[in-house]
Amino acid sequence: MEKLLSLMTVAPAMATDDYVGFTFFVGCMAMMAASAFFFLSMNSFDNKWRTSILVSGLITFIAAVHYWYMRDYWATNAESPTFFRYVDWVLTVPLMCVEFYLILKAAGATKGLMWKMIFASVIMLVTGYFGEAVYTTGAGPAVWGALSGAAYFYILYEVWAGGAAKLAAAAGGAVQQAHQTLVKFVFIGWAIYPIGYMAGTEGWYSGIFGGLPMDVIYNIGDAINKIGFGLVVYNLAVASKTA
Repeated sequence: MEKLLSLMTVAPAMATDDYVGFTFFVGCMAMMAASAFFFLSMNSFDNKWRTSILVSGLITFIAAVHYWYMRDYWATNAESPTFFRYVDWVLTVPLMCVEFYLILKAAGATKGLMWKMIFASVIMLVTGYFGEAVYTTGAGPAVWGALSGAAYFYILYEVWAGGAAKLAAAAGGAVQQAHQTLVKFVFIGWAIYPIGYMAGTEGWYSGIFGGLPMDVIYNIGDAINKIGFGLVVYNLAVASKTA
C-alpha cells in the first residue's frame, strides 16, 4: 500500500501568478488532447496514412509526458528543466523529420533522405544542449549555438529547395500543399527556438532578447509546432481520403 501511495503523490502546487508554470500545465494538457485525437482517428484512414497519423500522436504523446515532468520540476525548483526539454526534443524533432519522409514516400522519398534529416536534427539538438547547459561561459553558447544553427539551416534548405522540396513539387496537389505548410512551420515556427536559446544564454546577442521568459517561448513554440505538424498531416490524410 505504501508503494502504491508513493506512486500517487500529488504534484507540487503552482502559485496562482506563476504564468511560466501555467504554460507548462497548458502545454501538457494540449499535447495530451492532441495525442488522443490522433490515436483515435487512426482507424479512419487506410494504411497509406495510418503510420503518419501514428507518428503525429507519438510526437505529442512524448511531449505530454515530458511536459508533465517539466511542470513538476519547475514547480519544485523554479528552474528551467533544460535536461528534460532536450530529452523531449531529441525524441520528437527527429520524428517531425520523419513526417516529411512519410508524406513524400509515395513521391519517391528514400530512407537516405530521412536519415540525413534525422542526423542533422540530432546535431542541431546536441550542439544546442552543449551551448545551453554545458559550455555556458565565454564564447561557448555563441559557438555551439552557431553550430546548432548551421544544422537547422541544412534542414531548412533540404525541405525548402533541396531533395524534399523537389519531390513535393513532383507530387503536386495536396501533398505539395502539405509539404509547403510543414516548411512554413520549420521556417517560422522553429525560429522560436533560437529566440529562446538567445534569451537564456550569454553571447554577442546579449540584450537583444534578454529578459524574455525563455521557458514561455519554448512552451509556446512546442505547442504550435508539434500539434501543428500533426494537424497538417491529418488534413492531408483527410484530403486524400475524399479526393
